[in-house]
Amino acid sequence: MNAEFFDALEALEKEKGIPAGHLAEKIANAIAIAVKHNYKTGDNTIVELNQEDRIFRVALRKTVSETVENPESEIFLEDARKINPHAEIGDAVDVELDTHAFGRIAAQTAKHVIRQGIREVERELIRDESMSKQHEMITATVSRIDRLTGSAYLDLGRAEAVMPVNEQIPGENLTEGQMVKVYVVEVKNNEKGVRTLVSRTHPGMIRRLFELEVPEIFDGTVEIMGIAREPGSRTKVAVNSQNPDVDAIGSCIGPKGGRVGNIVQELHGEKIDLIPFAQDIGQYIASALAPATVVNVDVNEKERRARVIVPDDQLSLAIGNKGQNVRLAAKLTGWRIDIRPESGANEVEEEQESPRTSMAAAFEAAKTPDDEVNEI
Repeated sequence: MNAEFFDALEALEKEKGIPAGHLAEKIANAIAIAVKHNYKTGDNTIVELNQEDRIFRVALRKTVSETVENPESEIFLEDARKINPHAEIGDAVDVELDTHAFGRIAAQTAKHVIRQGIREVERELIRDESMSKQHEMITATVSRIDRLTGSAYLDLGRAEAVMPVNEQIPGENLTEGQMVKVYVVEVKNNEKGVRTLVSRTHPGMIRRLFELEVPEIFDGTVEIMGIAREPGSRTKVAVNSQNPDVDAIGSCIGPKGGRVGNIVQELHGEKIDLIPFAQDIGQYIASALAPATVVNVDVNEKERRARVIVPDDQLSLAIGNKGQNVRLAAKLTGWRIDIRPESGANEVEEEQESPRTSMAAAFEAAKTPDDEVNEI
């Protein structure tokens, strides 16, 4: 029986990918519980599972006594000497249980507990494997789409992940069997198992894509200082070089635009603006408003607010379609930005608050905690 048992253990290891040693420990605990239940024993149950030597034994450790009141924990001297000829009163001897007989007596109990043990091991492995992928980008296969909610479920191998509609790129149509890159946002372990939330809209996805495409970012020569994203439409990425001889923007663009082009292709045409990071906040804000040209930036450190002057013909470009350009610049820098046309720069402050510029200021102020760059 021992050979068959360990063959089955090895088969389980191959089938479920559970380390045999870990599984053996769970099974030993399950058998010990079954023995205690069926033989009404206490802590004198001995279960030995030695995979290396392929030894499987179950025994009851009994105390040698002149009078036996509890036959499950005590044994007469005469019977003890059949096991150990040198046994004396007060000694302990191990009475081997026939594993075949044990199987017939406690089969259902042992089977239930062993199955439960296997499920626990599987959950632990899935949890550990999923946790190791948290905040990383992985490639997964779309297994199904919930037609009612629009959520996509992805096959991660051992586990399944969910990508709600709000974590999918707007306009992107996922299909069953499709392989996609996703960012692992969160892994939760609860009583129902492991729940993995993935996303294609999270700013962290942009960071991981750049690390994948740009060696200088992967090795730390070029650093991503901030990301502001409106998924499916536009993203601004601030980069800085730790080496004065390395061009941060050029490294990200790559030969013939190949590096950033691959990222844009992965994101189905989402535009990406690469912004040079600057310690000087005025210079940083001016760069963040690209492609618009900036004439001047006045900053209010206390209120973290900047007043930006642009040429009259650049006003709509600085604000962007529906305020997108200034909104992303505000998210990227963490400052509120008020856009002013150059022709009105010298007017009195109260007279300058036109509906158009007030609208732009409202766009930059409309930030949510999820938009904060530091949460990438």
